[in-house]
Amino acid sequence: MADPKGFLTTSREEWPRRPVEERVRDWNEVYVPGALLPIINKQADRCMDCGIPFCHDACPLGNLIPDWNDLVSRDDWRAASERLHATNNFPEFTGRLCPAPCEAGCVLAINQPAVTIKNVEVAIADRAWELGFAPPRPPDRLSGRTVAVVGSGPTGLAAAQQLTRAGHTVAVYERADRIGGLLRYGIPAFKMEKRHLDRRLEQMRAEGTKFRTSTEVGRDIGAAELRARYDAVILAVGATAWRELPVPGRELAGIHQAMEYLPLADRVCEGDLERSPLSAEGKHVVIVGGGDTGADCLGTAVRERAASVTQLDIYPLPAAERDEDVEPWPTYPKIYRLSAAHEEARDLGTAPAADADARLFAASTLRFLGEERVRGLNLMEVDAQRRPVPGTGRTLPADLVLLALGFSGPSHDDGLIDQLGLALDTRGTIARDGEFATNVPGIFAAGDAARGQSLIVWAIAEGRAVAAAVDRHLMGSSRLPAPIRPHDQPLRA
Repeated sequence: MADPKGFLTTSREEWPRRPVEERVRDWNEVYVPGALLPIINKQADRCMDCGIPFCHDACPLGNLIPDWNDLVSRDDWRAASERLHATNNFPEFTGRLCPAPCEAGCVLAINQPAVTIKNVEVAIADRAWELGFAPPRPPDRLSGRTVAVVGSGPTGLAAAQQLTRAGHTVAVYERADRIGGLLRYGIPAFKMEKRHLDRRLEQMRAEGTKFRTSTEVGRDIGAAELRARYDAVILAVGATAWRELPVPGRELAGIHQAMEYLPLADRVCEGDLERSPLSAEGKHVVIVGGGDTGADCLGTAVRERAASVTQLDIYPLPAAERDEDVEPWPTYPKIYRLSAAHEEARDLGTAPAADADARLFAASTLRFLGEERVRGLNLMEVDAQRRPVPGTGRTLPADLVLLALGFSGPSHDDGLIDQLGLALDTRGTIARDGEFATNVPGIFAAGDAARGQSLIVWAIAEGRAVAAAVDRHLMGSSRLPAPIRPHDQPLRA
């Protein structure tokens, strides 16, 4: 480490966000442009270069965090980029979108604020592009083997890039009109501008990866035809079967799934639409679900100038600090966090009460109210066991209700799973063995479709690992890294 006392002399300082009043008027990323680089060297200096760096284990990609922290502190951006890209195909994505379990596992976090690992990562990634340290890496020779990747989210893209670089001819099939999966249509632009995705896709095209958009495997091209055309097939179709809320009034107009709402806002940013058909402008919005997808809906509704926005979380209000008895270090703790979207709703007064959090905790939806369209939502407070607390019922006005309750597994609508005759596990996800192989020879499964809904770092790790498994299947051995096994789990209590 460049400064052995950096963690003692330097306080944690994060990438500052733009003023709320400014950033809610556009769809650009929430951070102040150019404000990260002047502070990042000192922040990297806070890394203690631990003898046992638990951040390695907390990150499913196995990122070499102390290594590139040290290199950043010394201004060696080329070497830092090489170390970072050695384990992560898309650090500009994870540096913006990952909740950073590595920081929860930072040894410094035992009794001090953790190193700003996520900020260091995104600084390296952006600097690498700026300085030309991320050129295309086409293979020296082709293997003569072909692979189809179904799905172009982070799992599919990571698998495709690894296999292309290994010399295989890879085609990525995507049912949408643009490549990117949830990175394109799901993640709001204020969290990650799509130029980062477009730039990486151009790199992949230059390396030789082929992309087939507006092609739904199972409908536009049959599963049997795909199997016959390619030597191996990777299913990275995500977990798009959303969970429902079967309460009275669900049939009313104005109640939509989050993933019906968010892609339309992304299409407005892409220039496809002037205005979203589900725009929250002037409406009282209630979001059911307290996770990141709900927060994405919140930030989107604020930018669409909703009259009010309330997010319901069935879990109780988290503590400000980790409970060492329940979630000891280095597990990723469930603590109170204020995202950029929650900050915006609070500061603009669109939360349920002025200067308040937009979230109502320990809140369970009982029914939706209205005749043809939803006009309100009846809820009740619940205890830690989710039992109703008598006398706590209340009604919220609601012109637009968004359900952000997560996903149960891959969709069966396209017929792909049935056409292939794939076995499912008890959770409804695609079953696979220790080599990511399904019960159908030559068919592999990775990402949310097989492990269940998870984080972007797990998605990329799955993509890299399934690529190594497919390479071994095709060639008998592989030099591609495999950061995880199919049944690895996050480091949690």
